[in-house]
Amino acid sequence: MTIFSGNALAEGNFNADSAFRFLTRQTDFGPRNPGSAAHKACLNYLQKEMEKFGGQVTLQPFMHYDLQRGFSLTMTNVIASFQPENKSRIMLCAHWDTRPMADQDSPENFDTPILGANDGASGVAVLLELARQFQKSPPPVGVDLVLLDGEDYGSEGDLDNYCLGSRYFVDNNRKYFPRFAILLDMIGDAQLDIPIEGYSQQYAPQVVKLVWDAAANLGVSQFYPYVKHYIFDDHVILNEGGIPAIDIIDFEYPDESHRYWHTLEDTPDKCSPASLKAVGDVLSKVIYELIP
Repeated sequence: MTIFSGNALAEGNFNADSAFRFLTRQTDFGPRNPGSAAHKACLNYLQKEMEKFGGQVTLQPFMHYDLQRGFSLTMTNVIASFQPENKSRIMLCAHWDTRPMADQDSPENFDTPILGANDGASGVAVLLELARQFQKSPPPVGVDLVLLDGEDYGSEGDLDNYCLGSRYFVDNNRKYFPRFAILLDMIGDAQLDIPIEGYSQQYAPQVVKLVWDAAANLGVSQFYPYVKHYIFDDHVILNEGGIPAIDIIDFEYPDESHRYWHTLEDTPDKCSPASLKAVGDVLSKVIYELIP
């Protein structure tokens, strides 16, 4: 995979403060777990923001029946296409739902939905800021920003009830084959460290190289050129559906010894504008230097 070099649009335009406002705007709704009022309100917000920035927005609603809890829920993927007429396309995605249970917290909090500042809002925040940049400076390729629902709905160990939005997306977009997809998940940690995710290297090593080379060229030190974890996430479903996809993720949140993941501690004060910018700058370089 080849990229141009020296495109001025690739560097310096991603606004850290703007991205962080997109993060806190989501958390202001509260936990966005499917079925909640905050989930519905945030869906409306995301649709309007993407349309405001010139995206051609398609909502992809789907039903999920929760056997364990005994009820049905409506979930919705948000697809915002920029330059929809361009046949050379890439996909950038993140999940926008938040976990309905804090099952990594103390037992009294297990049934409480998490706020999901990092696990949910951070990836979406970077995509919203990129959308704002696309309106000002159209990229050389078509870009589909896909906000996936229901990634974090499953119970611990029940992989079939995770990644619900990506499963539906793959099953209902059989003729969609972008050049590659990049998933963002948990990239707002103030102590950001992003090693290569194992399934990404296994399924799409050429995309890993593209992204990590861009980080090295920019001197973004938070990207580490080695595999540390294998993480089941939406990118696995996309790869199984024929879309080469990688996951940019900092799973050690905030570090190896402490965990805010799936706890009530996943709040905006644990996140950083600088971390959002590190990821946003790398993605900007990748996108704006792609050969159409």
